[in-house]
Amino acid sequence: MARVVVVGAGLGGLAAAARLAAGGHRVTVLEQAPEVGGKLGWFARDGHGFDTGPSLVTLPQVFRDLFAATGAPLDDVLDLVRLDPAVAYRFADGTRLAVPGDLAGVRTVLGPEWAAFLERAAEMWRVTEQPFLRSPLEGPRTLARLARSTADLGTVAPWSSVRGLGTRYLTDPRLRLVLDRYATYSGSDPRRAPAALATVPWVEQAFGSWYVRGGLRRLALAVADRAVERGAEIRTSTPVTRVLVEGGRTTGVQLTDGSRLPADVVVANADATALYDRLLPRDAPVRRARAALARATPSSSGFVLLLALRGRTPDLAHHTVLFPADYDAEFDGLFTAPRPLADPTVYVSAPDDPATRPDADSESWFVLVNAPRHEPGRGVDWDAPGLADAYADRVLQVLAARGLDVRDRVRWREVRTPADLSRATGSVGGSIYGTSSNGARAAFLRPANASPLPGLFLVGGSAHPGGGLPLVALSAEIVAGLVGPA
Repeated sequence: MARVVVVGAGLGGLAAAARLAAGGHRVTVLEQAPEVGGKLGWFARDGHGFDTGPSLVTLPQVFRDLFAATGAPLDDVLDLVRLDPAVAYRFADGTRLAVPGDLAGVRTVLGPEWAAFLERAAEMWRVTEQPFLRSPLEGPRTLARLARSTADLGTVAPWSSVRGLGTRYLTDPRLRLVLDRYATYSGSDPRRAPAALATVPWVEQAFGSWYVRGGLRRLALAVADRAVERGAEIRTSTPVTRVLVEGGRTTGVQLTDGSRLPADVVVANADATALYDRLLPRDAPVRRARAALARATPSSSGFVLLLALRGRTPDLAHHTVLFPADYDAEFDGLFTAPRPLADPTVYVSAPDDPATRPDADSESWFVLVNAPRHEPGRGVDWDAPGLADAYADRVLQVLAARGLDVRDRVRWREVRTPADLSRATGSVGGSIYGTSSNGARAAFLRPANASPLPGLFLVGGSAHPGGGLPLVALSAEIVAGLVGPA
C-alpha cells in the first residue's frame, strides 16, 4: 500500500483518487478551493443554476468504465441524457444547421462529403485510440511508433492541419466552419492544429452528445463520492505550496501553514505549467520540462456570461453556436495579436432542465466566447477597469445581431473572465487546456503523465492525453496503471 497525495480535486484528480483507492492505496486529496470539481463548477442564485465549465459529455463509456472499476455502475448514480439535436449552428449568411444526435442522422443531414470525412476520422480514431489516448506518453517516441506503419502514418497525416483536412473533404464553407470549431475544443487554431483532431467530431457524433440531468457538476460529485467510498480522504480549502523532493524523488507536499504531508506518490491535478513553474525545485529534470512547456503555445481561454432570463426562447436547442462572418479573425485575435474579439463565435448552453431554473417561465444560459488568456503587460489584461462589463455588453450585442436578443429579459448576469478562471483554478492565465495543439506534433507531445521525477505523476486536461472530460478521465486511468495496485 502506497501513501498517495493527489493535488487538486478536479475531475482528473478525483478519478485518479477513486481508481487508486480502489486499488488498495491510502489516498488523500488536497484541494485549494472550498469545493471539489475544479473547472467542472456550478453557480446558483435565486433559483437559477449553471454549469460553469464543461457542458457536454462525450465518450460515456469512459465514465462507465471508471464507475465499474470502482464500484456501482454509472447508471445507478447519474442520469445521462442523449441530446438530439446535439447542437444547432447558425451561420452569418442566415442559414441554420441542426446536427442530429445519432450517426445515421448526421450522415443524412450533413451529406455525403461529411460522411466521407467521418470515414477518415473513424480510421484516425482506430489508429490513435489505444496507442495514444489510452497509453502513457513517451515524448517523440510516441510519434515514432506511428511512423513504423506507413498506412497508419498516412491515415493520421501529422503533416496536415485540421483546416487542410477540411479543405480536402468539404466544399461547403459552412461545413468547414463546423470542422474548424472542433479545434477550439483543445483551445487551438484549426490552421495549425493537427488533422488528428478530426477524431473529436467522430467521437461526438459516433458515441453521442450527453447531458447529466441536474447539471454536469453532478459528475464531479459522484466521482468524489466514489473516491470516498473506496477509502480516500478529501480535504478542501487546503492549498499546496510545494511538492517536496529529496534524493531525486518526490517525498510529499507542503501546505500553506508550513506543515508537510509525506507521500510515496504525488499525483498533480494542477496545471502543468503551474506545477513545474511554482511547485517544484529548479533541478535539471524540472528545468527541461519547464523549457518544453515554454516552447508550446498556451491554449486559449474563455469569456463567460451566466444569464438569468425571464421567459422562454422558442425552438432553442440545448447547445447553439452562432458563427461570425470572419472566423479567421477570431483565431488571429486569440493567437497572433491577442485582443478581446469584436465579432466572436458565441456558444450558448441552455439546458431544458428544471434543476437549472426557478420556474417554468425562466431560462439559465451559459454563454461562452473564445478569448485570449489573461496576460497583463504582454497581452490582454482582463482585470483592466471596466473591460469585463464592457465586453459582456458587446457579447450581448453580438447575440442580438445574430437573432438572439435577450437584453430585455436579463434578470441578472454573472461575468467570468480568463483572469477569474486563472484565480479559481490555478490555470496559468486562464488557459483552459494548458498548452494548445498548435503545431504538427503538439497533440502527441503534451506533458507526460509520468514526470521526470520518480513518484510524481500528472493528471488532468493540461497533461496527456489532453483536455475534455473523457480525456481527463483517461489520464486518470493511465496514471492509476502507472502507479499500479497496492
